[in-house]
Amino acid sequence: MWNVPTAERLSKIPRLYETESIRLEDKLIHLHFFIGGCDWYISEFDGEDIFWGFAILNSDYEMAEWGYSSFDELKSISVNGIEIDCEKEEYWRIRRAAEIDKIRVASG
Repeated sequence: MWNVPTAERLSKIPRLYETESIRLEDKLIHLHFFIGGCDWYISEFDGEDIFWGFAILNSDYEMAEWGYSSFDELKSISVNGIEIDCEKEEYWRIRRAAEIDKIRVASG
């Protein structure tokens, strides 16, 4: 994985279920992982391996959904030698899900 998020960066993500009372469109997205036409937007983390957020796979906006992803599995993704990337902190601005074009399009 390129640009693995630091422990400090991961520690700032709310724990699983901490934002359960917040509407999906108002959830804060703390990390963005991507490769090709795939995007994972992270809103919560269990502190060890499990993320919760929004995933768009192979640019399939119709089947995109909120759910769980494994950090270990994301780190292991490689397509023809190209690894998954995490958008660097200096380029990624934490913001509401509704402010991210791809999530807004996929959510209708």
